[in-house]
Amino acid sequence: MLMVLMSIAPLLWPTIPPLVDLPGHMGRYRVQLDGDAHAWLADWFDFNWSLIGNLGIDLMIVPLAPIVGLEPAVKLIVIAIPALTVSGLLWISREVHGRIPATALFALPLAYSYPFQFGFINFALSIALALNLFALWLRLARLGHLRWRAILFVPLSCALWVCHTFGWGVLGVLAFSAEMIRQHDLRRDRASGHWLESWVRAGLGCLPLALPFVLMIVWRSGDHVTGQTADWFHWRAKMNWVLMVLRDRWMALDIASVTVLFVILLKGVRDTRVEYSRNLGLSALFLFAVYLLLPRIVFGSAYADMRLAPFVFAIALIALRPKPGLSMRGAAVIASLGLAFFGVRIAATTASYYLYAQRYDRVLPALDHIPRGAKMVTFVGRRCQDDWTYSRLEHIPAIGLERRFAYTNDQWSMPGAQLLTARYWPAGGFAHDPSQIVTDQYCRGEWWRPIDLAMRWFPRDAFDYVWLLNPPAYDPSLNRGLVPVWRSGTDVLFRVDHRDDAALRDEGIGNGQPLFPRRKGVSSPR
Repeated sequence: MLMVLMSIAPLLWPTIPPLVDLPGHMGRYRVQLDGDAHAWLADWFDFNWSLIGNLGIDLMIVPLAPIVGLEPAVKLIVIAIPALTVSGLLWISREVHGRIPATALFALPLAYSYPFQFGFINFALSIALALNLFALWLRLARLGHLRWRAILFVPLSCALWVCHTFGWGVLGVLAFSAEMIRQHDLRRDRASGHWLESWVRAGLGCLPLALPFVLMIVWRSGDHVTGQTADWFHWRAKMNWVLMVLRDRWMALDIASVTVLFVILLKGVRDTRVEYSRNLGLSALFLFAVYLLLPRIVFGSAYADMRLAPFVFAIALIALRPKPGLSMRGAAVIASLGLAFFGVRIAATTASYYLYAQRYDRVLPALDHIPRGAKMVTFVGRRCQDDWTYSRLEHIPAIGLERRFAYTNDQWSMPGAQLLTARYWPAGGFAHDPSQIVTDQYCRGEWWRPIDLAMRWFPRDAFDYVWLLNPPAYDPSLNRGLVPVWRSGTDVLFRVDHRDDAALRDEGIGNGQPLFPRRKGVSSPR
């Protein structure tokens, strides 16, 4: 319980959890909850409920937001994710080992893994739930309640799929590997053939988890479903994702922390005092195989393989246990080191989130200068090089949609992957993500515009305000017709003076750009 409570510490201070994509999702939730009450939102966005495997928090805020408000509701749900992740890992450890081994403490910081930092919140929630459901799966098998398990996991697996498809897939892999070991142990006295029979029986035992396959077929066969599956076997990226499983703010600390995890896993192979559980060891190997086979983009969602990497580590770490005969002193040393590791990571994440929250607090007052229902285009600066420390401002414009019911150009627009799509046609190529991201030059393989082109091309007659966040240097003459109404450092909010629109268009400024400048090698937007 102490570990679960410690895990929520980083999220207590920030009003908005500083996760990269989360503000964008919050904008969608606002349209979902209040779109009918504000007619202009329907002019800008299409929001249609449909059964897709990506609805976790979208559904949870429906009863919760009217009680506590949208932002507190989102914060409460996000706080629950690391708590559930930690409880799931510890519960699995107890079910498999009979007690929680000290080595399990090293897995707990992965509750704040890179996918969570990125703001893949439906995914992260589904994985947290999947870990706890896997522990329940193991417990019911240990107690011999196989019939009850089969009955319970039909609706539970469907609910998990609705939360996010990935969580259901991970639960299936974990459950199949565990059931395979259980079936093998029941037949280990046979001379031959027991592995093949165990494989078949494990598949039959996992049939209660299979109904979401039907839901998947219905979802992906819809009339307007888009999203490709691509970028297979990108080995350099896969190696990078392994090094980034604890990526947050301080590269040296994050890489050193991953090194600690590798050392602990290596001790399970070379140290005679610890060993791997056959049950969880096979689960970790199965997940690792899935990680190697997964492409980078699945159904239009990028970083599919990256999302799995931390949980390969987590399952492998909780698979470790002391061999019989290890002294209490030896176990206490491991427990002390594990607790110190967890404490350092939680303290670092808490400090990091405090600094990100301060950055949010500096830029969000700009929204006080925007009237409700305004149309705003935002340009968030970044470099072509993938800096270890993200600004986490890429989707902060959506707080303008969430708080001021303003149009923002950072919403994702992938039919079939999200419930919301942008339909504000006057915005042209500045209607949705990633049009809000700008750079100082063209970036190979990306859709981002250089800021000079973005400031020149965006259709001025389609927007009332321009918000620049951490912008690169650009030609100041492009500010013609823009009146500054708020400024903080390099961040500035402009009001568009439409009296000069016609004259500027004649000079090639503000005449719109219907498409992103596509170049050879450019990847699909996230």
